[in-house]
Amino acid sequence: MKLNTNRTAQNNAGLYTLALRWVVGWTYFSAFWRRLIIDNKLIPEEAGYIGEKFNHFLPNALGIKPIIEYLVLNPEALHVAMVSFTIVEAIVGLFIILGLFTRLMSVGVFLLAMGILLGSGWIGTTCLDEWQIGVLGVASGFTLFLTGSGAYSLDNYLMKRQHSVTKKKWFTFLGSGNLQLKNMPKIVLGGAIIIIGLTLFTNQVFHGGVFGTLHNKSVRPKVEISNIQHDDSVLSFEMYRVEGADVYGSFMIGIEILDENKQVVKSLGQEELSQYPTSKIHNHYVAKIKPGKHSLILPLGAKADIHIDLKGLEIKDNYSVKLIDISGVEWVANIQ
Repeated sequence: MKLNTNRTAQNNAGLYTLALRWVVGWTYFSAFWRRLIIDNKLIPEEAGYIGEKFNHFLPNALGIKPIIEYLVLNPEALHVAMVSFTIVEAIVGLFIILGLFTRLMSVGVFLLAMGILLGSGWIGTTCLDEWQIGVLGVASGFTLFLTGSGAYSLDNYLMKRQHSVTKKKWFTFLGSGNLQLKNMPKIVLGGAIIIIGLTLFTNQVFHGGVFGTLHNKSVRPKVEISNIQHDDSVLSFEMYRVEGADVYGSFMIGIEILDENKQVVKSLGQEELSQYPTSKIHNHYVAKIKPGKHSLILPLGAKADIHIDLKGLEIKDNYSVKLIDISGVEWVANIQ
């Protein structure tokens, strides 16, 4: 009698999370649907390639930055990863919607959401978009593992017909049914504490959302200047765009070399930068700095070495290089 009661309670729990299961399933399956069926975003040479969007995650990713950097430095490996990731999203999303091997797929939801959270939880212009998706996905994956799926699922269909696969010991842990774990209340409490801890930690790291000053790294572009070198004929330096909206570039309309009195001794204007030779831009990653119609365009996460002809200009101590964005934001670094 107690066993039947437990089964009924477990089945009801799976039923009550039906809307959650369908919505979570669609969020992952729809990524595949949008990316491949509605509009193919897996072609590296075309605009909108998902690998470039993945590159946007790099500057402020948490914990998994070396993995992202390896992939964006190796386009072939990146393409394989993006195709594989898309296939996994499709399988996890579809199986969650259907309620087939629900608990195994809920682990997939948990891991995919964790990847989103750590990789792009800092991105979001008007809201904490990617962070919210990530933490809610982690919590949803944990919840669906505990409940499994009840009525209106293929797991339940197989169990009702006593299919041989449902009689395997592992099915309860990979599919649905009465999850027999000792100290279940403590497991639920422990998991919830870990997840709320992860939520508060990432909220603070990415956005200062728990205490201190709130910040949003997606509002204004920020460009880092480093590795400045020069000789009698060429000045070179590295530009790396690390903040700002992921869907909107930084538009560089001016590069100036300043003397020790902060007077301009050489200047590249908007027209020159819009026609800047690509041979003098050495991009590191998939997202590329390149000349556009009216400026030099810097996508989020793009890093490149820029080479400027000095044409007889002698660089002295305390000279500096200044970058000017179309928004009026400027970045200055001293030339050593």
